[in-house]
Order: sequence, then structure tokens, then C-alpha cells
Amino acid sequence: MILSRSVSVLHLCGVSSSAPSKLLSQRFKVSFALAYCSSVSFRLNSLNRSDAKWVRGFASTTEAEVEKKGNDTFFADNTVSWKSLGLSDNVSIALRDSGFDRPSLTQAVCIPSILSGKDVIVAAETGSGKTHGYLAPIIDRLTNTALDSEYTNGEERPFPLKNLSLILCPNVMLCEQVVRMVNGLLGEDGNPLLRVEAVCGAQGWPDRLPDIIVSTPAALLNNIEPKRNRRLEFLRSVKYVVFDEADMLLCGSFQNQIIRLINMLRFDEKQVSRLATSTIGKTMEIDASVPQIDLENEDDAEFDDGSISEEEEEEEEHIDDTAHMPSVEAEAGSDTKKGWRRVRKIYSRSKQYIFIAATLPVNGKKTAGGILKHMFQDAIWVSGNFLHRNSPRLKQKWVEVTVDSQVDALIEAVKNNNNTNTERTMVFANTVEAVEAVADILEKASIQCYRYHKNHKLDERANILADFRETGGVFVCTDAAARGVDVPNVSHVIQADFASSAVDFLHRIGRTARAGQYGTVTSLYTEANRDLVEAIREAVKMGQPVETAFSRKRGFRNKVKKRAFLKAGEAEEPQAVRF
Repeated sequence: MILSRSVSVLHLCGVSSSAPSKLLSQRFKVSFALAYCSSVSFRLNSLNRSDAKWVRGFASTTEAEVEKKGNDTFFADNTVSWKSLGLSDNVSIALRDSGFDRPSLTQAVCIPSILSGKDVIVAAETGSGKTHGYLAPIIDRLTNTALDSEYTNGEERPFPLKNLSLILCPNVMLCEQVVRMVNGLLGEDGNPLLRVEAVCGAQGWPDRLPDIIVSTPAALLNNIEPKRNRRLEFLRSVKYVVFDEADMLLCGSFQNQIIRLINMLRFDEKQVSRLATSTIGKTMEIDASVPQIDLENEDDAEFDDGSISEEEEEEEEHIDDTAHMPSVEAEAGSDTKKGWRRVRKIYSRSKQYIFIAATLPVNGKKTAGGILKHMFQDAIWVSGNFLHRNSPRLKQKWVEVTVDSQVDALIEAVKNNNNTNTERTMVFANTVEAVEAVADILEKASIQCYRYHKNHKLDERANILADFRETGGVFVCTDAAARGVDVPNVSHVIQADFASSAVDFLHRIGRTARAGQYGTVTSLYTEANRDLVEAIREAVKMGQPVETAFSRKRGFRNKVKKRAFLKAGEAEEPQAVRF
């Protein structure tokens, strides 16, 4: 199994796999120049063996990593161009006309990976160019791909389906931002290269399917589940699926919705594969260049991965091969529960799945990274050099405060780093009430500021963000502005309330030092935050990722309590530990 995975990665990079035995060392590193990118190489770090089965880890196993070249930690080498990465002239020109003269290091790796057609998981630091890194190859593919000329039962479909891309985001603001970025890539006629529509908030289902649909999981399900014909046409048309902020989408309230959507899309892939098989009257040979999923061999998990049991396979319902678009709905009665699970275990792939994240914990089966390793075992993993690490372009200041000193420390931090009205400073607080309190304090100190939190309506938030982007100033906000929201030229981030987790911390500090620029972060923290702060500062000092502090504040404190309890156990009279 591991041989096939290693060969697939090497095949993408044009490297011979004639000597796989050399790859199976306990720890190795292979670095080689790509023909299209002299500044990028793939690094194979290590492979671990467990229970006679080779498994792929993230930070410690096979991954495609961005290599730092020279003194530049953001841009690829000057010899690397958009066209050299495999993009067409139209898309390359559109990127340059939009102000993107050179690809970033992350883009130089993820664009060829996505163009390969394989599933891709991109985990790179904030501000590394991930959004254009997946938009550019998808737009390139869609602009150069004809309509779906799928044949069913020997006859061409009477209404050819349009190939389209689905981009899923956790909230409306991110959806609208992606739409703006797509519309910013213009063709020679001055119009966007592709037509994009957002399906979220007050925006319903489009009358005519666009090239790209950007939606939240709940809005998409609400629009396709009640409409059977719409659902079938949409699922068959989707060829590229992007999960932006994948770590957030695969956890919490989003997880069930995302797993259901993946099951729907996989079921459609399996139906396409079966239709192709029944068309020629015999089992079709599976193309070895297309990644296959063998659900029969997947380990058990606590989520529905779309696999089926032997009993369900025997009861698998017959699909009418003469239908132009066969139904994917289950029959009534007892069959309803089995609906999406009556599928082939091995099938030919017809969709590409792309996962994008700035933080991607992998420790444990229930983490986002653990779920992806289980469900997409053959995916290419692309990792930035500074994933979960402190950027070398970022200067950090740590200020421990008390109840008496925190107001003065906050005002001093804002005044010392906001000398002109055009500079942009973001101040983070943990709750809506805290945002209002911080804003009141600043305004009493004659510092005008914006307020941004969930109690504002969507259109109000959009207007506040637009004003801040245009005029600069001080922007007081909750973590609603920490993920994915792209505000250029933020020079200073202040944590009036320290983040409740290392993940939130990384997203907050990622609002500055973006796209190759420099920035400053001032973190105010109290004694209650000291354990989390010390763990993060130690990781920053050692140049290590902050993996050890990834659990939520409560979970992290439980670890500290356990460690303190073990130490206390060495004493004659252990004392209870309280925080």
C-alpha cells in the first residue's frame, strides 16, 4: 500500500520509482527540483509502521512541504512563473493583471498538486496565498474543460451537464470574500473569467448554474435536499470540491453536514462508475492513474464514511441503467436508513476533493487531520514551512497584566503602534461584551475605533470591514474576524483578551505579516492564561510548532492539572491542585 502511495507522489514530480526499496528506510529525506519550479522541492520526511500497516501521518510522515529558498520566506524563486506551474496563458495573465506578479512558495507547490487531479490537502500558515492557490488551478481546469459529454446506455445525454466547482466556507463573510477574489480574475474582455454565485445568507439558488458555487454547508443542504432534480443535476455537475477552513468544517456543528455532503458526492461518483461499467456490458478496467478508494479496508470510525457492510452489499438495490439521471434516493421503509450506503466498494473517481486550512491538528481520530487521513488516504498533503509556527516576519511582544494595569497597557499598545490614521491595527477580545468594553475604553482615550462582532447584521459587518480596508485605523473585534478574513496591510495585532486556545492564537496573529509583509503582535495576558502562554512562548523560542498547546483551554488545563498531580504524588502528602 505504501509503495503505491510513494509511487503516486513520485510520479507527480517526474521521479523514477524503480527502486522502491530505497524509500522504505526508517527515516529519510528526498529532495529534488521540479522541472517547472526550481525553487520548490518535495520533502519525504518519514514513514511509520503500525500493526503491519503503513500509515500516513502529517507532521511526521509523507507530506509535500514548501522549501524556503534564499532569504525570501514568502515568494517562490524569480524563475518561477504562473505559466511554469502549468496554468494557461489566460489565467496567468489574469493573475498578473490583478497584482500577483509571482506565485508564493505555497502556491508553487499546491497549484501543480491540484492540477494533477488527485485529492489535495493544503495546510499552510495564514497569509501564504492559499485561496488563489486553489482558485487558479480550478479556474484553469474549468475554462479549458468542455461540457460533460457523458454517455448513458449508448446514447448521449439530451442535456449535457456543465462542469462546476463547489467551494464550502464556514460563514457568509468568507463566502463573499471568495466570490470577490474569483471576480477579480478578469479576461481580455474585462469580464471575470468564470461566473461565480454565492448560495448563503439572503442569496438563494441561482436560476442558471454558474461555473463556481460558493456556499456554507447548511445553506447548500437546505437548497438541494428538498429538490430532488436539482440535487441530482448539481451532484452530477460538481467536479471539484473545495473545503475552505477545513479544520473548522470538520469539527463541531459543521462535521455532520460535511460528512453528509461527502457521502452524497461519493455516492454520485459510484453511480457514474457503475453506469460506465454497465454501458459496455462488462466490468471496466480502472485507470491506475486515478486514485481509488477501497472502503472495505477502511478502519472503523465514529463517523459515517460511506462504507457498507457485506449484508448491505447483498441487498444493494438495482439501479436503472436506462435512466438519464438515476435517483440516489433510498426506497421507503427499512431501506431509507441505508440510502447512501448501497454503493460499490471500489469505484472509479470522477470528482476531486481539496481541503484548505491554516491550522490542522492531527493528533487523534476525531481531529480534522485524523478524519482526513482516514477518509482520504491517498491525498497529497501540502504543508507550509511555517505551519503552526511563528513567522520570521512577525515580531511578538508579551505583556503580563493585572486587573489594575490592563487598561493602561492596552492604551499604550494601541498608541505606540498606531502613529498615523492610515495604519491598521486589529484588537481582539473574546466576547461581544469585551469588544464593547475595549472600544469604550479606547474612545474615552480619544482613540476612534471600529466595532465588529456577531451582534452586527451581515450587511453592517460587510460595511465595517470595507471601511477598515479603505481608511485604516483601529478595529476591535471578536474571533469572527480571525479566520480567513483578508485585510491587507495590517501592521499590528493586539490581544486585549488572550486567545482561549493555540488555534485561535495562530489565526489571530495571522491577520498581520501576510503576503510577505512584516507585522507586530502584542499579547496581553493574565495569570489565568500563563500556562497556555508559556507553552506557546516555549514553542516559539525553540522554533517548534505549537502542537502541544492545540487543545482548548479547558483541555490544556486538564493536562496541566494532571502533570501537577503527578508531581504532587511524589510528595508524602499530595495536595489538590486548583486553577
